[in-house]
This record gives sequence, C-alpha cells and structure tokens, in this order.
Amino acid sequence: MMAETKAVASAAAPAEEGRSKTVVLVAVDDSDHSYRALEWAVRHVAATAGVPGARAVELVVVHAKPSPSPVVTMGGPGVSGDVVRLVEADLRKKADGVVDRARRLCVANSVQGVVEVVDGEPRHVLCNAVEKHHADLLVVGSHGYGAIKRALLGSVSDYCAHHAHCSVMIVKQPKPK
Repeated sequence: MMAETKAVASAAAPAEEGRSKTVVLVAVDDSDHSYRALEWAVRHVAATAGVPGARAVELVVVHAKPSPSPVVTMGGPGVSGDVVRLVEADLRKKADGVVDRARRLCVANSVQGVVEVVDGEPRHVLCNAVEKHHADLLVVGSHGYGAIKRALLGSVSDYCAHHAHCSVMIVKQPKPK
C-alpha cells in the first residue's frame, strides 16, 4: 500500500457531526471514466479551498490493483512462475502510471491527497477504503455499460452505490450531441 501527503482543503460534502473534516474518496484505474471522476472531485475540492467557515476536506485517491492470480489462472494449471512475475510486473507498472497521473492532476490544481494502491477486487477494495478512511463521499466513474454488459461484467459503481456506507457520486461521460 502506498500513501502520500494528507490533504486538507475545504468542504465539499456533509461530514458527521463533531468531525473536523470531510473525507472524499475517489476510485481511479487506467480508464478515462475514472480519470473524469478524479477531475470532478479535484475540481470540487479545489473550488471550496479557502471558503470562510467551510469544513476541511481530505482527498483520498484509491487504485485497486488486481491480483495476478485470476489473470494467470486463465492460462491453465501449468502456468510458470515466470508468467506470474511478468503479469505482476505489468500490473505494478500500470498502477504506477495511474498513481502518477492522479498525482499530476492534484498538483496541477493545488490539491494534496492521500494516494493508495491496494491489491484486490475493486468493489471490495473501495467499500473497505470507505470504512477505513470514514469517507463521507465516494466518487467513481461510470463506464456506461448497458444492462447486458453490466450483468456479465458486474458494475463497480452499482455495487458501491448499494454497499458503501457513505454517499456515492457516479460521474458519467457526457452524451455526444
């Protein structure tokens, strides 16, 4: 797990009574959909910075790095350790790219945040992160899958909307005009 500097800006979502800050957790992966969700969250956190009387906001950016085992097991039982190491290295490289892109967006908007990479299935990683950080708002992107794709692939945003113990903001792609 990687952690960066904790952020304090100003309020974006209501926090529990007695808490001094609002925690906004953003899910990121290597898709444009999640990057759009991060842009939304960073823009709103930055817009509230310095607002007199506003509650401080902590931005937490979480990337769920899949385990190599589900990817590798599709190759069958005779998959070598070399293949597992190659897949793990590729997943780590992809996670580093996602984290770097998220950090650059935050810096460009003068927003600091905690950045974490957590191994596991995204829907469970995010719901666990909501609990761990006592998040007030979870921001996720929507891939815009239809009902059939959602049924086959599952929808992280749908799962989180039903299982996360906080409000969930699903940032959708704008429709083409």
